[in-house]
Amino acid sequence: MNASNPDDNDDIPAEIDFTGGTRGKFYRPDARLNLPVYLDADVQAYLAALAAKKGVPLSDLANDLLKKDIAILETGK
Repeated sequence: MNASNPDDNDDIPAEIDFTGGTRGKFYRPDARLNLPVYLDADVQAYLAALAAKKGVPLSDLANDLLKKDIAILETGK
């Protein structure tokens, strides 16, 4: 594809120039991604209220509950 041809259907605008770029410059093989977890609204409301009552962050409460469920699942194997 020719970057100077305005008829090209590139997703990248012509004014972006990667000729001096370095591939993989920020790649880290040991990097960990923390993926978001989305809760149903009613579950989040219940857990948020319970976390507030206990005085703990919602994420700590959710992790504790999930760890308990994992332990239960593991004992059933």
